Amino acid sequence: MNVQTSSVMAPPAPRSIEGMLLPLAMMRDILIKTMFRMNLDLVSKISRAICLPIPVTQELVDMARGQLLLEATGTLNANSGNEMGYQLTDAGRARALDALGQSEYYGAMPVPLDIYRQQIQRQSIRNIQLTRDQLETAMGHLILPEDLLGNLGPAVSAGRSILMYGPPGNGKSSISNGIRDALGDKIYVPRAIEYSGQVITVYDPIVHSAAEDDVDDPNSLRRTSGRFDTRYVRCERPTVITGGELSLSMLDLVYNPTARTYQAPLQLKSTGGIFIVDDLGRQQEPPQTLVNRWIVPLEENKDILALQSGEKFEVPFDTLVVFSTNFHPNAIFDKAALRRIFYKIKIDGPNQEDYLKIFAMVARKRKMPLDEDTLVHLLNVRYPEIDNVYANYQPIFLIDQMISICEFEGIPYQMSPDLIDRAWANMFVKEEEIIH
Repeated sequence: MNVQTSSVMAPPAPRSIEGMLLPLAMMRDILIKTMFRMNLDLVSKISRAICLPIPVTQELVDMARGQLLLEATGTLNANSGNEMGYQLTDAGRARALDALGQSEYYGAMPVPLDIYRQQIQRQSIRNIQLTRDQLETAMGHLILPEDLLGNLGPAVSAGRSILMYGPPGNGKSSISNGIRDALGDKIYVPRAIEYSGQVITVYDPIVHSAAEDDVDDPNSLRRTSGRFDTRYVRCERPTVITGGELSLSMLDLVYNPTARTYQAPLQLKSTGGIFIVDDLGRQQEPPQTLVNRWIVPLEENKDILALQSGEKFEVPFDTLVVFSTNFHPNAIFDKAALRRIFYKIKIDGPNQEDYLKIFAMVARKRKMPLDEDTLVHLLNVRYPEIDNVYANYQPIFLIDQMISICEFEGIPYQMSPDLIDRAWANMFVKEEEIIH
């Protein structure tokens, strides 16, 4: 869903190897490792593999030739626009193998961390200004209390942390997803970044959705590659969703001892987007411990990561963090932690009127005919048993249960007091006396 109209400034493509601000030896080694691993011999193909413009790639090739690591094959390939071919010399192959022993990384040239910082500023989550219409469009499929969007909109536009709390089954996860859909615009995610000579991969197809209009035909890559620095992938704003499986170790750099490269932690992958911590309080670490890990990022917009050597360094923290919990905030946080979460929004269950709207909407989607006697029975007989506490998940649960019964019995979809009673019995577990 694209509801944003603003466009993010694209990262400009590098014009020379000096302007890339990477160690020359690193660039040379990535060039020859890529040629070795992918068996490439033409500058046009090499430039696509290392994601650099052809003139810059040619500069690197000429540098490697000057060091006697590459040599021209002496033939022009008529099928490739009469390009000169290049191959590794014996010294080049030896250097490639030695470089691969130090790091298996090859392919896209990394972006220096300081250059990436500049792009983060251009596409900051805090640059977004949402209107009520945009948020309503993204959440049009949800029936929400009238004042909720009024509270949620300013929180999202501020790009600061949000805590959503309230009883389970009332759409906190759906609202989080609606926030993601409301963002709508595209940003640029680096395939890899470089810090202190180390490569950290960032782009992750599981987290990042490449924009469809940038999936090019291979034959047109040379024509389109000049639009922006192709070391980046143009993507939807990322959304990372974690639940009970979240642990503190998942917020650290992941080192691959075989490849000798690093993988960005989840919060770095979510830069420019949203990090949703669902079901807070269900993780192994206490909620207070998890939030303590976020204190510096939330307050100072920067995170601190550590290399294998123990060296620590700062990375930008440009992420909208959404915490979602079924617990009351005072039960899981101290006052200092709560103070650092900028917006606290309670998500209550629906009132009876909204509950009936949800019930009718689900029934229509499931092609289940509504029955007035059944609804009267449900509201007057069943809900008083639970003190008339309504939840958003209940209509879906009850209707799906009745559908399953109808399909098993081989009868048309229908609802009746008897069917709703059978469905109701599966929604709750009765407190029964334990027999010793």
